Amino acid sequence: MIQADKVVDAQGLACPMPIVKTKQGISDMQDGQVIEVQATDKGSKADLAAWSRSAGHQYLGTIEEGEVLKHYLRKSSNDDNLERKHPDIISNQALKNKITEGEQLLVLDVREEAEYAFDHIPGAVSVPLGEIDNRMTEVDPNKNVYIVCRTGSRSDLAAQKLAANGYKQVYNVVPGMSEWDGPTETN
Repeated sequence: MIQADKVVDAQGLACPMPIVKTKQGISDMQDGQVIEVQATDKGSKADLAAWSRSAGHQYLGTIEEGEVLKHYLRKSSNDDNLERKHPDIISNQALKNKITEGEQLLVLDVREEAEYAFDHIPGAVSVPLGEIDNRMTEVDPNKNVYIVCRTGSRSDLAAQKLAANGYKQVYNVVPGMSEWDGPTETN
């Protein structure tokens, strides 16, 4: 089950009302939070995906449960513009090469659970950034740890936290899942 920070009921409403309700619902949310929009209008999938792109939010995906379409969007946080501070950075392509070559490594995905559920690198371990302090012991300090998020900003913060706690082989993957063109899977 995907954890949403807010649920909006747009069932029985036709275009443009699911977008209107989503706009209203997302306006008072914090950056990075996930909204679930429940709709029955089949056109709402394309409408909400297009609206989220135009508004700068991230459309995560849709799950169909009977007649109800559950759409998931992440409120934009402008994290593309944050300064990166962790010195060890690796490109998406370089990480893809290491995975293909069979290097013993750990891909740590620090995006929110909903982002991870819809699209992640096969074998990646999900530890959302907000949980990293409490779950750091789940990360093997003897492996090369490649940290990924949507754009490289949350992963930069996670890399800094791990490095500050003695992890030596920690790499921030940039630009991250927003431009990942390697294999992915869903939960």
